[in-house]
Amino acid sequence: MGSSFEDLEVWKKSCRLAVRLYQLLKECRDYGMKDQMLRASVSIASNIAEGSERNSIPDFQRFLNISKGSAAELRTQVYISSEVDIFSKKDVKELISELKSISKMLRALSNALNKNHKK
Repeated sequence: MGSSFEDLEVWKKSCRLAVRLYQLLKECRDYGMKDQMLRASVSIASNIAEGSERNSIPDFQRFLNISKGSAAELRTQVYISSEVDIFSKKDVKELISELKSISKMLRALSNALNKNHKK
């Protein structure tokens, strides 16, 4: 599989997103939602890393799917949070855009692994 997970753009982007959420939620007093969102955001990057280190393409793909699930979970939480004024409309738009981009990158990486695995 080659390079390390630290070289993957989707992992870097996922880490930046998690850091951004920590910053945005620093003052949030809805501790339940805050905890859920932070866990989901950290889960995206963590599962990319864990899957990459498994040295098995099917395992890596399974963890990429878990990451995609966490991204979808977080997108849902961001939508809900926007309705209860946890985030500004601008932040919501940026977060949703980032999450959609990450999901697309995860799908592309999984597809690339699938093609290489079938050769």
